[in-house]
Amino acid sequence: MAINESLLIELQQEAAATRKVLENIPEDKLAWRPHEKSMTLSRLATHIAELPAWGEVMLSRDEFDIAPPGAPPFQPQELGSVAEILDLFDKNVAKLRELAGSTSDEDFRKQWTLLKGGNQVFTAPRIGVVRSTLFNHTIHHRGQLTVFLRLVGAPVPGTYGPSADETFE
Repeated sequence: MAINESLLIELQQEAAATRKVLENIPEDKLAWRPHEKSMTLSRLATHIAELPAWGEVMLSRDEFDIAPPGAPPFQPQELGSVAEILDLFDKNVAKLRELAGSTSDEDFRKQWTLLKGGNQVFTAPRIGVVRSTLFNHTIHHRGQLTVFLRLVGAPVPGTYGPSADETFE
């Protein structure tokens, strides 16, 4: 099986699970945060929706500087509604699916570098970067989001099986 075929299967499963969690965000709790050092629910959800777009950066370039010298650094967004968050997530997942589907095994094996201010943060094979910095990073934040949902009293959907809020007959 080609690398992209494997990734597309994983992307489909993880994107569906992530979307279920995003759909359960209460509109009236977007400004909520569990602690002053924490992101708001809206910022965390927007970050999750933004993450698939990093796939374009990872798959179409050999390096990326998140704070390039002499230019503005990457600026995260904070969207104001669940509909906007879902729309951004869906758009970014569709683009990632398209790009991953057309990436060769050879390109997945090439080195990819993250820079900050012109300094190397890390270099690793592109496939490892996609799995860790994109997929695992999204799963990590999705887990955080499920805790946020629980704390605001919203139902928590199952991601790898049923949750305490779901019953299966």
